[in-house]
Amino acid sequence: MTVSLPAPIEAYFVASNARAVQDVAAAFAADAEVRDEGKIHRGREAIAAWKRAALGKYQMQMEPLTIERAAQTAIVTARVAGDFPGSPVRLTYRFGLGEDGITSLEIGA
Repeated sequence: MTVSLPAPIEAYFVASNARAVQDVAAAFAADAEVRDEGKIHRGREAIAAWKRAALGKYQMQMEPLTIERAAQTAIVTARVAGDFPGSPVRLTYRFGLGEDGITSLEIGA
C-alpha cells in the first residue's frame, strides 16, 4: 500500500487483491452495506456474494492512492487495473467505519 490506511480498509484492499472473498467480508461489520453499480448489498453474506461475483467477472488489482479522513468516514481514491473495458480507472471508495470494521462502502467514479 502506498498510503496509510485504517486497519479494516487496508484489510479490504489486501483481501480484494488476493481474491480472498471471506477475508473481504470479514473486514465489514455484520450489518454493513455496500453500494456499487446501482445495487445495495447488506450483511457479510451478501457482501461476500457481491465480491465473489465481481471477481468472477474480472481480474483486477486495486492500488490506493489517496485518503481523506473525517470522523468515522474515509474516502479513498484508488487506481483499479484489470481485464475490463477502460482499464485502468480511478475509483472513489467512501467508507464508513465503526468499532466492528467497515460499516458502509460506496464505490463510484
